[in-house]
Amino acid sequence: MRLIVLPEDGVVPIVSGIRAAKKTLDMPIFRLDHIEVDKAIKSAVKRGVVVRTLIAHTNSSGGKSLRQLEQRLLATGATVSRTADDLVRYHNKFMIIDGQTLFVLGFNYTHLDIDRSRSFGVVTTDRRVVQEAIKLFEADFNRHPYEPGLKNFLVSPENARTELAAFLRGAKKQLLIYDVRITDNAMIKILKERAKAGVEIKMMGKLEKKDLDAEVEKFPGKLHARVIVQDGKKAFLGSQSLRRLELDDRREVGVIFTDPKAVKQLVSIFESDWSETHTGKEEAEETSEKNGKSKKKQ
Repeated sequence: MRLIVLPEDGVVPIVSGIRAAKKTLDMPIFRLDHIEVDKAIKSAVKRGVVVRTLIAHTNSSGGKSLRQLEQRLLATGATVSRTADDLVRYHNKFMIIDGQTLFVLGFNYTHLDIDRSRSFGVVTTDRRVVQEAIKLFEADFNRHPYEPGLKNFLVSPENARTELAAFLRGAKKQLLIYDVRITDNAMIKILKERAKAGVEIKMMGKLEKKDLDAEVEKFPGKLHARVIVQDGKKAFLGSQSLRRLELDDRREVGVIFTDPKAVKQLVSIFESDWSETHTGKEEAEETSEKNGKSKKKQ
């Protein structure tokens, strides 16, 4: 398993993944304006890769931008399918290469997300997870029903709420959270329960309810991440925030994993980002003062 960290890694992991495709490339695409990704897709088609793209039936900017995206993708030679209109929005972001490698992403293929935002993705070759992603893509591409088959592959609205609730309840010591905005009452209730049980909760983003015993800070920059780390040992990464709309009414995708290296990297990045927040700087000053006093006593 490999972690993609934005903006540090930039577009390279995505372009490299597309360039590695030899036979097939399946991509749900919500937004695409990054020229390097566009070029990589064109190149894949030219070398004989069967590229299938799935774009939403609607987005916030209306039908015009989606029609333009559809025309651009068709011009590359890729196959384009539109999602059904049964959900408010299809907002999931993943990529399957040759039916063997899966990229689960928290960001769009745009310059703003890739080059300027804090976001993450994860790359896995876990056969069961890859096969589940293929099953979802085929269902949505052909507008067929999807039935979830894995607890660690989270799909909204099918099983994401249930699995994320269990994930939060499983925290014993700490929850580190990146989320653009948390507003779901049921999830906030679980966070309150965990806080009362002594779990330390640190979050960068926005939280609707202020009576939660948690440290909440604004991210020092542009945030486009949905990540939760449980007790430094298990992590969730995906496209769904803890909001009712993204849990119940939209197609979103995420994964829960325990890969030690990837989880440790997430913790390290969170701590580094936290040190740049107002609270993080105050904590650093307090630690510095304590260390100074300790040295004087010696």
